[in-house]
Amino acid sequence: MRGSENDELSEKAYKPYLTNRSLSLFHDSILHANEMNMRPHLDNKQQYEYLLNTLRKRNRFSKAKWKKHEPSASVEMIMEYFGYGRAKAEQAMRVLTYDQLIMFESALDKGGKG
Repeated sequence: MRGSENDELSEKAYKPYLTNRSLSLFHDSILHANEMNMRPHLDNKQQYEYLLNTLRKRNRFSKAKWKKHEPSASVEMIMEYFGYGRAKAEQAMRVLTYDQLIMFESALDKGGKG
């Protein structure tokens, strides 16, 4: 934000929510991110300056923590069969047997190629 060609545009493009969310994944910056979450009335530049001047430089790239959930075919099938949401279907998956899953799959079979 400081020293760029267009400081106002840089300030508008800054997203405090995303910055605070990513900083909350690390033990040395979680308290600072929480401080900014408790002060949403501050403008973007003030939040940026606070974080810039309080946090030490460090590689904070953590690919594993942002990984998206891969949907399971069995969970998708349970969602369709019972009309459950994802969380409830994952709970049901823990108690269902393999034979029950085969029965649900045959009940949902619509025919055709595949």
